[in-house]
Amino acid sequence: MNRLQLEASVVEMGPLRYTPAGIPAVECTLTHAGSALEAGTPRQIEFNISAVALGEIVERVMTLGLGQPVRLSGFLARKYRNSRTLVFHITALQEIGRD
Repeated sequence: MNRLQLEASVVEMGPLRYTPAGIPAVECTLTHAGSALEAGTPRQIEFNISAVALGEIVERVMTLGLGQPVRLSGFLARKYRNSRTLVFHITALQEIGRD
């Protein structure tokens, strides 16, 4: 199963565009900072990841303020068919603090 859940903040937002099929799309960069247990030892984790939202979720992603923490769900896929670079495809989001 290819499923990723992440608490992150948007640090960069690209312009709204449309796929050749007319589906709205927006690319963004997410940042995450936190900790996790690995082999019983706490480990600090910080990274940026490229992400894309397509379809109905685009409007919600575009209304997020830069730096606003959110819970994101989605999956990883290659950026292009022959690329080795992965991109996080956002399929759901929940603003933290607005449960």
